Amino acid sequence: MAGWVPLAVIVLLLVFVAVLYNRLVVLRNRVKNAFAQIDVQLTRRHDLIPNLVETAKGYLKHERETLEAVIQARNTAVAMLKAAAADPTRGDAVQRLAGAEGALSSMLGRLFAVAEAYPDLKANQNMMQLSEELTSTENRVAFARQSYNDAVMEYNNAREVFPSSVVAGTFQFTPGTMLEIEDVAKRAVPKVSF
Repeated sequence: MAGWVPLAVIVLLLVFVAVLYNRLVVLRNRVKNAFAQIDVQLTRRHDLIPNLVETAKGYLKHERETLEAVIQARNTAVAMLKAAAADPTRGDAVQRLAGAEGALSSMLGRLFAVAEAYPDLKANQNMMQLSEELTSTENRVAFARQSYNDAVMEYNNAREVFPSSVVAGTFQFTPGTMLEIEDVAKRAVPKVSF
């Protein structure tokens, strides 16, 4: 009987560790799923931008530099999204994505500011529709980012509290990184008034 007590303690300890480990895995997978939702919305955003630029090209003949800057920022954001989507638990990839998306938002804001000076472009039905879709997508991105950040916070909290922190450290559960855009001005949805 005395030999069973240490064995029961060891079994209970292993079960406890397994429960903590499985909880961390579930939370890490929730972070990955939340990032997949961001991926869907950012891909939609990135797909709309070439159509927007193409529509604006005919009107903004003297603004070639602005159009090229928007396309370059979009291409950089697409590359950063692919890198972050490969492993959304890599903090450096998520931070680079945030920077690229901030730069893209800034370039879109510049494009819309330039477009304000062209009444025919503002009245173009295709441009108005694309602008509306882009605004809607920006709202979806913000919602998906909030959901992702909530999942990261829950995962990080579970990683850091005792006794989960021991299991997380032992099995190398790395911290998740929030998807944040540093500049408050860049957080604003590009103003569209066509």
